[in-house]
Amino acid sequence: MSTSSPSAQAHHQAQVILPGATLGVLGGGQLGRMFAHAAQSMGYFTAVLDADATSPAGLVSHHHVRSGYEDPQGLAELARLCAAVTTEFENVPAAALNQLAQSLPVSPAGASVAIAQDRAAEKAHFVKCGVPCAPYAVIETAEQLAAVNDALLPGILKTARMGYDGKGQIRVKTREELVAAWNELKQVACVLEKMLPLAHECSVIVARSRNGDIVHLPVQRNLHREGILAVTEVYAGNLPAAQAEQAIAAAQSVAQGLDYVGVLCVEFFVLESGQLVVNEIAPRPHNSGHYSQNALDVSQFELQVRCMANLPLVQPRQHSAAIMLNLLGDLWFKDSASAQTPAWDQVLALPGCHLHLYGKVDAKPGRKMGHLNITAATPEQVRETALKAAAILGIAAF
Repeated sequence: MSTSSPSAQAHHQAQVILPGATLGVLGGGQLGRMFAHAAQSMGYFTAVLDADATSPAGLVSHHHVRSGYEDPQGLAELARLCAAVTTEFENVPAAALNQLAQSLPVSPAGASVAIAQDRAAEKAHFVKCGVPCAPYAVIETAEQLAAVNDALLPGILKTARMGYDGKGQIRVKTREELVAAWNELKQVACVLEKMLPLAHECSVIVARSRNGDIVHLPVQRNLHREGILAVTEVYAGNLPAAQAEQAIAAAQSVAQGLDYVGVLCVEFFVLESGQLVVNEIAPRPHNSGHYSQNALDVSQFELQVRCMANLPLVQPRQHSAAIMLNLLGDLWFKDSASAQTPAWDQVLALPGCHLHLYGKVDAKPGRKMGHLNITAATPEQVRETALKAAAILGIAAF
């Protein structure tokens, strides 16, 4: 589908959308829910397009368009209701964003989301921006598989599309394992990345406006468990200053190279040598930025609203050391085969604990049910409290 005309795009760029208008989001998950809460707190009405009648965002929005992302009638209804639209899910079809962009401002653009949906295109963009990434090879054919350089082993074979939270990834040590893994992934397009000696992981969230203004959140130090983000720590000294500055500069370069509008998360590996390599991007708010709701004066979700409404961007300021704990459905089954509500009262007795649950009806192992933001005056205090909260909930220490 064609994108909006240059004259329509210029109109979109010039238009400030003030509170009282309706802002829309494709996707009804928790990120859409927190976007809706932020928009509503600023005086906007919200609309959600999601087929699920009990979607977390749909349950709290003024309008819920219950249709699939590619349904022309649903998209037309969303366009009729809204002054601008965003997305909370990177696997929304880029064509749906392009269709909406014919009649109203859409951020991020379909072209940006399309790159984030394809690991091969994503890696090529990093190279184009001069941002270092792990050595890799694209594997789409048996010939490309046979031609893989031995220097890329051991590595991780990742499906080029539809992979998140560790899904669609297989570690391989030998050529035989690589062939078996590609067969297991049904010979779809893949990227093989060389495994590198990691010290830790970090991420940077940037927000970029239509006129090119860009702001960033502090650098987030992240711990993943089984491919899912478990803990984010954000305070002075969580990374060496030079490393943090390099990560921010790289994230800004990636956003500018995309001519990106909206909130973008860039995830990095920090190698044992201290070198920083970019892992992947998420064209939306991100788990690792949830602490911003309680530790910054402007959250990542307010930045999302400001970007799509063409409001001024201001550099967020951190007022508290922060740790975010991801709350998976496993916590509901800690002591029982049937779901039991965790001891939130004990957690909330701790100073600086802020509970955010997503309104999901059923707890399931591995399902993101909420997060806990812990804030304090110092890194030592926030770690002490966070470890106490983790112990109460049955989350492994970190």
